[in-house]
Amino acid sequence: MPRALEPVVAGRRATAVWRNEADGLTFEVGADPERCFIKWAPAGGGLDLDAEAERLAWAGPYTTVPRVLGHGEHPTGSWLVTSPVPGESATADRWTAEPARAVAAIGSGLRALHDVLPVESCPFSWSADDRLRDARRRAAAGRIDPARFHDDHRHLDLDGALARLADIPPVDRLVVCHGDTCVPNTLIADDGSCSGHVDLGALGVADRWADLAIATWSTVWNYGPGWEEPLLTAYGAEPDHERTAYYRLLWDLGP
Repeated sequence: MPRALEPVVAGRRATAVWRNEADGLTFEVGADPERCFIKWAPAGGGLDLDAEAERLAWAGPYTTVPRVLGHGEHPTGSWLVTSPVPGESATADRWTAEPARAVAAIGSGLRALHDVLPVESCPFSWSADDRLRDARRRAAAGRIDPARFHDDHRHLDLDGALARLADIPPVDRLVVCHGDTCVPNTLIADDGSCSGHVDLGALGVADRWADLAIATWSTVWNYGPGWEEPLLTAYGAEPDHERTAYYRLLWDLGP
């Protein structure tokens, strides 16, 4: 555990439950009724926990997401303390053993999220235009490494990828996107329904395919091939290969 978190944990039992590719950590701390989760983002890692706190506070009145209990900074990193959300991650052993039920929960839960969050009053953007501008800035600064592209995009160099992304598909349906619809970020209740969402640090208004492209892609990583269309069926959308390909490439150039 980072030493900067010791005063936040305050002697309670803490168990590391997640580590992401940016060396961000999540700890489960304490026991009911005071159980909570603490996310840690090391300085310079690119995770903006203040932005996530703002988005959780905005989305909370409309849908089930973690409630912000506190957040702060230290020269070595920042932290975010949140309440637990009922249910288990869609990557829990129970749900990886039942992928049909899991993808149904992910698809229907994402549709419910898109339907309930109000586009008109959302102050955050996750549009392709904004993300492409950010990708160009990071590319110019040498902060995108094509060697880390997914296998689907390894045939592209950085200039080629940016050239493809310049042709943004027309918006299909504008929604408030989750921003990181990888399978672990959907929580599933015992009855197989979606019980909430976590990791909303990129939440913002965008075409719904910005979320759908990654949600379907993530089923391949977590459950194996064959689950993309069942997820779309649960969501209520037909496959859109053009938008899916675009938003997967844009994701690959993300921070």
